[in-house]
Amino acid sequence: MPTTLRHGKVCYIELPAADVARAAEFYGRVFGWKTRRRGDGAIAFDDGVGEVSGSRVTGRPPSREAGLLVYVMVDDVAATVDAVVAAGGEIVQPIGVDAPEITARFRDPTGNLIGLYQDRPRA
Repeated sequence: MPTTLRHGKVCYIELPAADVARAAEFYGRVFGWKTRRRGDGAIAFDDGVGEVSGSRVTGRPPSREAGLLVYVMVDDVAATVDAVVAAGGEIVQPIGVDAPEITARFRDPTGNLIGLYQDRPRA
């Protein structure tokens, strides 16, 4: 599937990470994000569908509070919550708080606050 390149598309994310290798392992296990080395030698990642890329940056504090909050779309929020916990993350907002939307929020092992979103079946 070709990448969508259009005005207004979110295309790149910088995630603060004191331990880049640990963050790469966490996001790989939970979401299937792939890690790669850029031409400049920096470690980058691509999301599970090849639409968004980014890098983990050191020297910045984690985004621990909801200001700008990124949600990752998943097939099953309940299963992903289990995967987050198994990989060392912490659930900070359980499923159901945003009902009828199917969401949850977690902190990754570095402390970044990230949301999970599951598309509801269409009637």
